[in-house]
Amino acid sequence: YLNLFVDMDQFSTEIAASVLEAGDDYGKVDLYAGRKVMVEFSCPNTNKPLHLGHLRNDSLGESISRIMKAAGAEVEKVNLINDRGIHICKSMLAYQEFGNDSTPESEGIKSDHFVGNYYVKYDQWSKKDDTAEPRARKMLVQWEQGDEDVVRLWKLMNEWTISGIQETYRKTGIEFDRYYYESETYMLGKEEILKGLEKGVFYKDEEGTVWIDLEEIGLDKKVLLRKDGTSVYMTQDVGTAISRHQDYPFDSMIYVVASEQQYHFQVLFHVLKVLGYEWADQLYHLSYGMVNLPEGKMKSREGTVVDADDLFDELSRLAAEEIVAKGREDVVGDVKATSEAVALGALNYYLLSTTPTKDMIFNPKETISFQGSTGPYTQYMGARISSMIRKFEDRAGEFAGIEFDGSLLKEDEERYLIKRASEFPALVRSAAEQKNPALIISFVYDICKTFSRYYHDHQVLNNSDKNLVVARMTLCRIVVQLIRNCFALTGIPFLERM
Repeated sequence: YLNLFVDMDQFSTEIAASVLEAGDDYGKVDLYAGRKVMVEFSCPNTNKPLHLGHLRNDSLGESISRIMKAAGAEVEKVNLINDRGIHICKSMLAYQEFGNDSTPESEGIKSDHFVGNYYVKYDQWSKKDDTAEPRARKMLVQWEQGDEDVVRLWKLMNEWTISGIQETYRKTGIEFDRYYYESETYMLGKEEILKGLEKGVFYKDEEGTVWIDLEEIGLDKKVLLRKDGTSVYMTQDVGTAISRHQDYPFDSMIYVVASEQQYHFQVLFHVLKVLGYEWADQLYHLSYGMVNLPEGKMKSREGTVVDADDLFDELSRLAAEEIVAKGREDVVGDVKATSEAVALGALNYYLLSTTPTKDMIFNPKETISFQGSTGPYTQYMGARISSMIRKFEDRAGEFAGIEFDGSLLKEDEERYLIKRASEFPALVRSAAEQKNPALIISFVYDICKTFSRYYHDHQVLNNSDKNLVVARMTLCRIVVQLIRNCFALTGIPFLERM
């Protein structure tokens, strides 16, 4: 054994200086310095609005991007809009059958919800009418052949969905550096598959379907082009990957996609590799578990999903009720803006608190609670400490000339918080290596919980020893900076007043 003894007096002084001098940059490391990293996330279909599952994807993608930047990488955030395929045609066909030229405006419905309603209608209709499925497949062929009427309807319904989804992105703080559209990359994918066919790395069966034999990676075989010449998801993802590397020669790329698609990405990476793209070895699937409800799994086509907009609005309403119930309207100022910030904090905290690979159960009432391991609780602690700092600054004259003395921080909680502060850069490094924002969430809850207990048991600002007040208020500044930096990495709004 090797026993190490730390001079906590000197250690406290050094950590305080490191945190307060670096400020918002504290915790940043050079793990991926000089590396270009592309992160793909969200990737909505243009046949429905965003739902709770998308929100977990968005929270993970945004947070991972921020963590990778904090680890030194140059990050490009990209979104792939799934704007073609049989699922899109199903919504289009249902609109042709039942829409009667109505619009989101004429129906008074948010545009992406309007389109999503027809996806649900198609599912209901197809269960009664056997002609629905072949008609949808015929429409897909017509679209790829450039049929004017089909393309016109496709453009119209895509515009409705995308504009609605972008409104949700603005509400939830999600931004992208670049958008890709499957309709613009699938042809490149088809060309690549045909090149592979010529090289002999793929093969065509008697019906004309193009396949890849996956025996090399312990799997069976996979369709790459249908017999009618139309592409599949794999085809267009090949084209999209190649297009992206041409646009942004990344050193590595992270796909944030649910665990249901593990097989897909195993095959995609292999296809790109056999096509000769060396960077295929630097592709990574950040596989995350499903978000379920207490009553079970969500299903878009049956209309049993938790809509992202409805959920956000409901959490905002609950937060506003809490603010009013506690008589905090004058304190927060803008109740609407504050309640929306609390709702976003609640969502991101809850969705990121579980390790990505694990499934999770989402309970809205637990999410918005102001007690326990929740976003609102940690936001409240940040606001509470900020209030203490403002009061201290108002009395700054009383403490003029008094320097911070780390030796005065002798309480167990004080030393624990200093120790945790020293560990934060290593934590950011681990979160980047593991691609796991849950480490950051666990850390911020730990320091908030510890500080709450500390503040309850010890006099901080209302202390007769002015040297001790300065020491403890310096600790407050350290803790609030750590909270800010954790929030910046996880998309949780920091609130000065709450």
